[in-house]
Amino acid sequence: QVQLVESGGGLVQEGGSLRLSCAANGIRFSIFTMGWYRQAPGKQRELVARIYPGDGTTYADSVKGRFTISRDNAKSTVYLQMNSLEHEDTAVYYCTALLPKEYWGQGTQVTVSS
Repeated sequence: QVQLVESGGGLVQEGGSLRLSCAANGIRFSIFTMGWYRQAPGKQRELVARIYPGDGTTYADSVKGRFTISRDNAKSTVYLQMNSLEHEDTAVYYCTALLPKEYWGQGTQVTVSS
C-alpha cells in the first residue's frame, strides 16, 4: 500500500522559510517522479515543483528562485525548501509520487502571514 506522509508545514511570516518533507512507503522510491502541488482557498490545485529519477527538476514560474525540491532516495523522502515566502504561498501543500499513476499525500498547511 502506497503511503505519502507530509510534514513541516506551519505558520511563518513573509520573508521566512520552511522546509516540507514527504516520506514515502510502499513504492520503489528511486524510480518515481516526485512532486509538490498546492491548493489555496478558492483556487485550483497547481503544480509547484517536480523532481525526476535522474534529479532533473521543474518549477512553477511563481516559485522559481525561491523554492528548491530535492530527494533522498536512501530515505525515500522528498523535500521542498521554501525561502522568501510570500502571503500568496499560503496553501495546503501536497506530495505526489508519479509512475505513471499519481499517488497523493494528505497535505500539510502552510500559512504565510503578511
